[in-house]
Amino acid sequence: MRGAEKVAAPHKLFLVFYLGGERFALDTLEVAEVLARRPLKPIAQAPLWVAGVFAHRGQLVPVLDLAALAFGQAAVLRTSTRLVLVHYRVDPQQPQALLGLILEHANQTLRCDPEEFRPYGLDQRATPYLGPVREDAQGLMQRISVAQLLDDNVRELLFSGQTPP
Repeated sequence: MRGAEKVAAPHKLFLVFYLGGERFALDTLEVAEVLARRPLKPIAQAPLWVAGVFAHRGQLVPVLDLAALAFGQAAVLRTSTRLVLVHYRVDPQQPQALLGLILEHANQTLRCDPEEFRPYGLDQRATPYLGPVREDAQGLMQRISVAQLLDDNVRELLFSGQTPP
């Protein structure tokens, strides 16, 4: 390879979705499966953004309404609103678990260099799952970190009967 040639940056595939009219992205390596909405059983004493639980292939899967978590308003039920199952793991030494996310307009993907997502300088201590942003012709798109979605109390509530994620 000659010195003037540039090595192509590694591109990743992201699932693009909306929350409250704003664009967000998930690394597709974190996505296990994309499903249509399912009936959910509510979980007593859970935060309002915990939408419930459902049985999937013999396993109970807790489900979060990401719009309710981020903006305090439930996701709008549309034909493009999906139940996205993600691999949830906080500790790399523990097995992963499935976690469901209700996402609006979850029907597009984007292939780009992950380095295009940049920190934007706001204090995100209250919302650690909100990651860096990417700008394009449609505006800003923000990455979501699956590993940062649950605090210790909610993680205990949702996964206490299973091997910890």
